[in-house]
Amino acid sequence: MKLSPKKIYLALLAPVSAAIASILISSLALLATKKSPVEAFKMMWEFGATTSSVIETLNSATSYYIAAVAIAITFRAGLFNIGVEGQLRLAALFACYLGAMFTLPPILHVLAIFLIAMTVGGLWAAIAGVLKVKRGVNEVISTIMLNSIAGGLSAYLLSKHFTVKIEGSNNLATKELPASGQMPNLSFITKNMDQSVTQGRGIYGMLAVAIFIGVAFWWVVNRTRFGFELRASGINPIAARVSGVNSKRMIVVAMISSGAIAGLSGLPTVLAETHAYNLGFRAGLGFSAIAVALLGRNGAIGMAFSSLLFSFLEVSSRSLELIDIAPETYFIMQGAILLSSVIAFEVVSRYRVKVVSNELAKAAANA
Repeated sequence: MKLSPKKIYLALLAPVSAAIASILISSLALLATKKSPVEAFKMMWEFGATTSSVIETLNSATSYYIAAVAIAITFRAGLFNIGVEGQLRLAALFACYLGAMFTLPPILHVLAIFLIAMTVGGLWAAIAGVLKVKRGVNEVISTIMLNSIAGGLSAYLLSKHFTVKIEGSNNLATKELPASGQMPNLSFITKNMDQSVTQGRGIYGMLAVAIFIGVAFWWVVNRTRFGFELRASGINPIAARVSGVNSKRMIVVAMISSGAIAGLSGLPTVLAETHAYNLGFRAGLGFSAIAVALLGRNGAIGMAFSSLLFSFLEVSSRSLELIDIAPETYFIMQGAILLSSVIAFEVVSRYRVKVVSNELAKAAANA
């Protein structure tokens, strides 16, 4: 298909408009606190461009991306899985607890931990799917409630049953995973780098898994019958049902698939760094991933860029304290980007429909 200047213009209009609007909003917020936007953005860029920050950005983006794919699966089916936060938390807890109970050859052990995490996440998400199909419970309400239950349940299990007490420490943690259950970093990328530059950080091996998940997601959604039925259910459930798609089965399958992928999003840090589930487990990942999926338009490539953007802002915003700016400014930037993107894509989408309609009208008039 030949790309015309107009098509390129329409494709770039939304993201460029969103970027300009988000920069303006963030700048106004900084000016309101009597801080220089230029100085703030310069500091963030310089700090975020360092080798250690780039590595940390990639590691953070790995979790964001996997969680965003989990959410995108339900978005494509016309559902809204807000329960990723609870699904990944329970999955990580059980994966660490059960994974520390046995020893297998390295690859098999890691795969077993993956399987445990995906099973727990999928089963927890299945509850919302079954409730929607059997009782008509809205998945937004059920997943929000399941998040609260998962948070309380994980805290109870960790403190009362799963924790291993360490003398002289108040931190609660599961038993450490054996070496065979720990996932190695992608050391071939950083092995020739100066450790004083990387600050001892390595790129998580889960990055390769995230890339595989992204490719698999794109292929399944765009090149398989299941993906067609998933998209059809999301675009028009009634038409999909009339054409023979089992909408109830699709709801349950989509929720289970989403929960299974969500279960993997909690593993990058525990497999590469902590090697156990503890009180320091990252909170809020599942909620931030919703914004990542929305900004990426539920596309494999789009979510990759939005994951990197959110991670870069998260890491680089820590430098703002050096110039007496609250690092929470990151949340203002994050919100501005999301809001600007949603508005820009909607406006451009309507403009594109208008342009196409006018072209078709002219073609019909000249026929």
